Amino acid sequence: MQLCGVCIDQIPKYRCPVCRVRYCSLGCFKKHKNDDSCQPIKDTTPPASPDETPFPDIRHSGAEQPWTVDDLLDEDNQSDRVPLQRLQQLGESKALMNLLQNPHLRQVMMEVDSAQDKDKAMKKAMQEPLFVEFADQCLQIMEPTEKVEETDDGY
Repeated sequence: MQLCGVCIDQIPKYRCPVCRVRYCSLGCFKKHKNDDSCQPIKDTTPPASPDETPFPDIRHSGAEQPWTVDDLLDEDNQSDRVPLQRLQQLGESKALMNLLQNPHLRQVMMEVDSAQDKDKAMKKAMQEPLFVEFADQCLQIMEPTEKVEETDDGY
């Protein structure tokens, strides 16, 4: 179990966006910011060539490590956590990769991601057949349904 990087007493709930040290409260965050130990972590990873991957890794504030689930979810949202195996299946899906080659789909996704009103942006995106196809493909991977065999009489 990790402890707060500032007070070394409580379990941390947050992570500094600059240096990624974990802290437990606003008081610890303020103390951390005032002690001059908060320095950005330099990214030592060489840039990926365009041939290696069509999409770069998501990195935060030049940090060496990509985001973790713990960075993104607070205690209340842990129940919404998606199993790592399902996330890996999304990343390995050839069908999703094919869809993501479409520049229009990528633009729609960027608009949703950068929108102030995410709910409104998602409703607008769901009017795009290509985005709906993408969402359906994601859902098929995340929540596969068993195919029910029907008999000739419909039962």
